[in-house]
Amino acid sequence: MLRRRGLATRVLPPVSLVLATWAHDYVDGLAATRYRGPATGKAAHAGLNLWVGRFAGACLRVADDGASFERRIQQIRDTWRAQLGRVRSGSAADLLLHSLPGAPILTVSGAAELIGRSFPQANQAVTRLVEADVLSQVTVGKRNRAFEAKEIINAFTDLERQLASPEGDTRSSDPSR
Repeated sequence: MLRRRGLATRVLPPVSLVLATWAHDYVDGLAATRYRGPATGKAAHAGLNLWVGRFAGACLRVADDGASFERRIQQIRDTWRAQLGRVRSGSAADLLLHSLPGAPILTVSGAAELIGRSFPQANQAVTRLVEADVLSQVTVGKRNRAFEAKEIINAFTDLERQLASPEGDTRSSDPSR
C-alpha cells in the first residue's frame, strides 16, 4: 500500500514487524473498526481513531529504528574509511565501500556489476577491502569466492531484533508473535 501510493518508493519500511510484536493491540485496533451503525457515530470515529493511532505509532517506531540503523551504518562506513586510509573518490574501492550496506554479501562478479566497473577493478577493490578487514572471504577456493561485510549483517540483525521486540531488543524481551 505504501509503495503503491508513492509514500515509500525506494524502501518499504517493515511496519508489519512492529505490528506483529504488538499483535494484541493490532487485533484490538482492527476489531474496533468493525462498528455496526452510522459511519458518523462516535463509536465509529473512536474505533477508526484507535486503529489509525496504532498504525501511526508503528510507523513512528519503524522510522525511529530506521534512523538509528542509518546512523549506525554511517558509523560503520566512517570506521571503514579510517581502516582503508586514503581512498580516491569515485574509485572502485570507494564505490564498493558505499554500496556494501545494500549488498553485504557478494562475489567479485557481483561487485563489478554493482559498481559498474570491470572484473579486475572490482577484484582489486575487494582485495583492498579484505586487507583492511572491511570484507572477509566466506568461501574457500580461488573461483566463485564470496565475501561478506559482517558489521553490516550484524547491524541488520540488531535492527530486526529491535523491530521484533516490544521493548526494542529480543535479548531483553522476547518477540511477541
